Amino acid sequence: MKAIYLIALIALAAPAAHTQEVDPYTNNAVAIEEGRGLYNGACTACHGVNGAAGELGPGLAIPGRSYARNTDAQIFDAIKHGIPETVMPAQQSKLNDDQIWKITAYVKGLRGTAIDAPSPGNMAQGEAVFWGKGECGSCHMVRGRGSIIGPDLSNLAGSRKTNSIIAALTSEQHRVYGPGGAQPHNLVPLQTYPVVQVTILDGKTVRGVLRNEDSFSMQIMGLDEQLYLLDRAKLKTIIYESKSLMPTDYDKRLSKMEFDDLLAFLTRLGSPPTPQEPQVRMPGGREVD
Repeated sequence: MKAIYLIALIALAAPAAHTQEVDPYTNNAVAIEEGRGLYNGACTACHGVNGAAGELGPGLAIPGRSYARNTDAQIFDAIKHGIPETVMPAQQSKLNDDQIWKITAYVKGLRGTAIDAPSPGNMAQGEAVFWGKGECGSCHMVRGRGSIIGPDLSNLAGSRKTNSIIAALTSEQHRVYGPGGAQPHNLVPLQTYPVVQVTILDGKTVRGVLRNEDSFSMQIMGLDEQLYLLDRAKLKTIIYESKSLMPTDYDKRLSKMEFDDLLAFLTRLGSPPTPQEPQVRMPGGREVD
């Protein structure tokens, strides 16, 4: 009995196990997609579907919003135990820890760039749409293949949010930059690609993307992928076009499945951020790698 009593005292005196700090499913596309399903099943009574704002809960990836809970552990705790003095309920009676970590990975991914929470769909089929029916490669380059008329998209998902990518494909008025959310930086504005058409005094017409200009010269990347260095004094007409070369009706020119597959491809273009190595605290407070 004394031995059992002593063991019990030792157990009570031992420090409690530390709560896990890092989500084991970060950048795990399969687990994040499971987290999306779990979120849509458990959280949309208050929040909107896929992280949008709902009747009672705010959107989980609104550009410019400041989040009180940013770390993996903070998001996990809010889901598991709820948030005191708010309508946010605890989910620990409905979801186990593994499920909550998957939802955490999904929510964290929503606040990052597209690579953190790629869109569902068939990536291989999306790549075929990109180079085929979508004709995206006629302006853009990916990993050395394609055109140089428009921006290189090799790291699109690492530098843009999913909603920005969707907006660029479907809306004439859109922004492709903004706060990086969970990423520790602001996303920089994308270089603009205004379309211009000029007629030279000898009658030749050049149409393409304006790369640079001043009071004396113009640099145009022609639709033939040739760079034209032009003297303004030798130009007969200059027409600045109001519309971009970028189509904004992909949701109409593609079927829903083709569009979803294209998004699956685009939201995986790039590399996920490299996780930081955990630091070990030595006795006395000194940290070592």
